Order: sequence, then C-alpha cells, then structure tokens
Amino acid sequence: MFNDTVEGMDIRDMARPLDGAGVSAFLRSLPAAPLLLGLGEARHFVEELGEARNEIFRHLVEHEGYRSFAIESDCLMGLVVDEHITAGAGTLDDVMERGFSHGFGASPANRELVRWMRAYNEEHDEKLRFFGFDGPLEYWAASPRQALTGLYGLLDGPLPCTPETLDALLGPDDRWSDEAAVMDPSRSIGRSADARRLRLIADDLVALLETQAPGLSAQDRERAALYGRTAVGLLRYHHGMADTSPARIATLSALRDAMMAANLRAVAERGPALVFAHNLHLQRTRSLMSFGDQVLAWWSAGAIAAMHLGDRYAFLASAFGTAGDDAPPPDTVEGVLSSLPWDRSVVDARRLAEAVPEAAPRVSRDFAYFPLDPARLGVIDGIVFLKRAVRLGGPLPPGA
Repeated sequence: MFNDTVEGMDIRDMARPLDGAGVSAFLRSLPAAPLLLGLGEARHFVEELGEARNEIFRHLVEHEGYRSFAIESDCLMGLVVDEHITAGAGTLDDVMERGFSHGFGASPANRELVRWMRAYNEEHDEKLRFFGFDGPLEYWAASPRQALTGLYGLLDGPLPCTPETLDALLGPDDRWSDEAAVMDPSRSIGRSADARRLRLIADDLVALLETQAPGLSAQDRERAALYGRTAVGLLRYHHGMADTSPARIATLSALRDAMMAANLRAVAERGPALVFAHNLHLQRTRSLMSFGDQVLAWWSAGAIAAMHLGDRYAFLASAFGTAGDDAPPPDTVEGVLSSLPWDRSVVDARRLAEAVPEAAPRVSRDFAYFPLDPARLGVIDGIVFLKRAVRLGGPLPPGA
C-alpha cells in the first residue's frame, strides 16, 4: 500500500502548501518564466478550486507581474467582462449574466474574481485584462454574425460585399444555432451555398485587415483580430458540423481547441497570463474522450500553444482527493497525494511520476471528474491538489 513514503522517497519533499510562497517556488522551478500559466480543472463547477484559483491569480498579480486572466468561456461574451473591469461598463449582475458562456456566470468564485479585478483596476493605472478564449460554442455553434459584422465595421473599402449582402447571406441567426445539428449533420447550414460564400468573405476581410492594421488604433486592431479569428473559426466549425463521416465529432473537438489556441496566443502577446480551463484543453498531450462506442482523440489547445511557446507555456493540472462522497483508493495518484499534510498543495508532477511508476488509474463514480493518468504525469509541470472538494455544481458534458 502507498503512503507518504513511496519507493524510498517522501512525497512531502516534492510538494508545498498551495500559498503564495508555494506558487512562486513553482514558477522558479520552471526552465523559463511562462507567458501562459495554465491551471486545469479536473472537473468543472468545483467552488473550492475556483477560490484557490482566485488566490493564485491575486498572488500572481501582486508579486509576479501578471496582468491578464483567460477562462474557457465565449471569447466574444468575454468582451463584456473586460469592458466592465477596465472601464466600469455595466453592473456586476449584468456582466455575470451576459459575459460568460457554459453557465460559468453563476459561479460565486467567478463573480468574486470579476469584482476583485474591477476593484484592482479602480486603484491602479496599469489595468488587468479579462479574456474568454473559447469559441462562441455551447454544444452547437453560434451564428458568425457578431464576428463578421464587427470586423466589417472596423475596415475601410474596398470591402468584398455590401452590408446588405452580408446580412442576407447570414440570414436569421436561429438557422445557425439549431441544437439538433449537434447530432444530425443534415440539420447543419455549414456547407450551404451561403456558408461557402461567407467563408470566402471572411477570408477576404481578414486579408483586408492585414493591409489596414497599421491605420487602426491598438484597441481596434485587437478587436478586429479577435473578430477575424472568430469568424473564420466559426465558419470552419459549421462546415465540420455538416460532415457525415465517422470522424465528425473528433474533428469538431480539434477545431474547437484550435480556436482556443489561437486566442491563447493572442493573450500571450500581452505578457504573462493565468489561463483557467478543463485539464483536457490545457494538457500538452493528445486529449482522449469516450463518446459512445468511439474513443475521440485530438490535440488540445495546450499542446498547440506549447508548440508555439515552448517552455514559455506551463501547465498545472488540478486533482482532488475526496470529490463529493467519492474517495480515491490509496494506490492511485490521488490516493498517494491524499497523504500530504496540507488541505491544498502544489506538487512537482515530474518528480511524482518517478515516485509512483506503478500507481493504479483511479476510476471515479463522478462521471464529470477526470482522474490523473499515472502514465502522463511526466508531461505535466505541476499539480494543484485539493484533498477535499465537496461543493460540486452541476456538470457540463465531459470536456465542455
């Protein structure tokens, strides 16, 4: 049976309490200061993890020079949050309602984060920034209207079409957001004549942005680039939704993470940022997920970002000991970590991989919890471990 001494190594020597000193020590252990520090979720809607994340971000802002926060939420809805924390636009209630996708606006920890970021900006000249980095996707994809018309409105002529033509090609938004198209490709508009023409228009607008970018303000360039990435990404995703091949769902998962990665690269250009999303999206390896009788595999946003950023990307996976009423067996990685003396710890994952080479995989009764894979510890930089997570909210589908 495993305990706090494994293969002659005391796991307390490879872990620290999760506090400011522990976070800074972890950063100093890395080969380079990260531009993106990913903090993964083993499960969405765990308030204890959200609270720990807020403490980590406050420390990073106050002691490590971080000025940006990015979350797995709609990148266009995130503009509402950013305008609130930077300029005071809207009320906090309104921002939590309109600024988050996936139900994340209901999280008390997210509300407290937005409140704190706004309060910080009221007292400091150098502003914090907030970014959603997911596409405008739930289980289906939104209309590309906001992205296309937003980009169109920031550019001068010669434009590839008139506003009236663009509006006619887009048509009613509900034909894009048909939830039935998630499982039935015949319901998707993504390969219609209108969608094909819109893909060409989007490409023309992005090319036009390149030629006009020097004449735009920094704020307009940032906004236009976001609109361009989102329009192209959404139209690709809709095209994938109309696919009838067995690879359809894996392709959609890959396209979504590619959109995420493009947004993360833009965030990284602003300097060091904390990124918060599911472990599946931030890990360096291929993501695997069961879907019916298939096992889907695709490269995660973290893998793509790491390819571009190298050691300027770092990943902290999260894991829990007891989650709700589900406790880990002692021979699993989470069982070993549960022997640590602290309720919250930050762990050197690569050293842990050497210490527990024969740890058993955990099988959790909570289908929304993704246990640590003992075989993949060596490609994680660190682990944020919570001994107990009892405030569990309603889960999204796995990997959402």
